[in-house]
Amino acid sequence: MPGTNIRFGWDPIIGLVPWLGDVTAALFACVLVVAAHRMAVPRVVQLRMLLNVMIDVLLGLVPVAGDIADVFWKANAKNMALIERHAHGPQRATPGDWLFVVGILLAIVAVAALPLIVVYWIVRMIGGAIG
Repeated sequence: MPGTNIRFGWDPIIGLVPWLGDVTAALFACVLVVAAHRMAVPRVVQLRMLLNVMIDVLLGLVPVAGDIADVFWKANAKNMALIERHAHGPQRATPGDWLFVVGILLAIVAVAALPLIVVYWIVRMIGGAIG
């Protein structure tokens, strides 16, 4: 953006086209994941890359705010940095890679469990009011 230190690529621009832009951006982002697979990047790093793409897609689903978030959540830049760090020979995944993946998986489990906890709480409250 002129007059600022904010830089961005084509992802936020193409994301302005509802649905088609987000799907196209996600497909192009997956090209980096396929390249990482072919370079034998550790699987946990590939999973981290997929999670970066997933977060980018989920942010992009929110109208207007998702387009703004695309400027700041640069999944392709993050994924390219991961490829550059891990593609030069057989390197092990870093603790940060594992922490990111485990953190996202725990967040997914928490989000999946939340509705069950709320339903249990409501049924218990109703059962307590009746009995």
